[in-house]
Amino acid sequence: MAWMSTGLLRVCTFLLLLILFLPCEMMSSVLTVNGKTEDFTLDTQPGALESLECAVQNHIEAEELLWYRNEGRVDLQAGNKINSSSVCVSSITENDDGVSFTCRLQRNHTVSVSVVLNVTFAPLLSGNDFQTVEENSDVNLVCNVKSNPQAQMMWYKEDSIINLEKDHHRIQQTSEFLQLSISKVKKSDNGTYRCVATSPLKMETKDFHLVVKDKTARVPIEPIIAACVVVFLTLCFGVIARRNKILKLFLKEKDSQKETAL
Repeated sequence: MAWMSTGLLRVCTFLLLLILFLPCEMMSSVLTVNGKTEDFTLDTQPGALESLECAVQNHIEAEELLWYRNEGRVDLQAGNKINSSSVCVSSITENDDGVSFTCRLQRNHTVSVSVVLNVTFAPLLSGNDFQTVEENSDVNLVCNVKSNPQAQMMWYKEDSIINLEKDHHRIQQTSEFLQLSISKVKKSDNGTYRCVATSPLKMETKDFHLVVKDKTARVPIEPIIAACVVVFLTLCFGVIARRNKILKLFLKEKDSQKETAL
């Protein structure tokens, strides 16, 4: 009988501990952003307005929330911090592509949910669209591009795909620019070059004008400077070599003036 009472007491003790501690594990705070508990990507467009709602689930006490834009903390009003918090991303631009917003528990920064903006936009092209070069010099035509999704890039000349010549043309491409390098330009390189960017959203073009002028004859500066130095040094040495004679003539003229005065 005593054995049974002891066993029953142990079972009751175990059940009591289970009741006390199990809810703490079962009801640990969980964050959601726009109803999602995991990090996610938010598709959006330039000019759009996006609202991000962060909320604490299963909390047993008031929880303060923090928002971060990339690594910088977002200032929140006093009534927008406890148990739920929202941020509004307005006037979204192409530069917001890839920016992340993260909601965190103030007491435990490891509890967080992040949102990465995926801003889709048509290609934006830029670059120096007018260049004048001399024959036999080198030139680079650089077409800068921003696009999401990434655009396919091509160079055209006078509405035709460029016929690349070995050791004369070279094309270099990254996700940010398309560059056409021309070595030892010729008169035939003169004309309008067109940068074409094609994405699933739209095709964009930009014209680059190249003017090739005759090579001008340049007067060599170095020989002229060297000749001037030689002439100057020659004059200096001549003056130094004849300084005694010049000094005697000066003294003789001075004595003559004194005798005239007497």
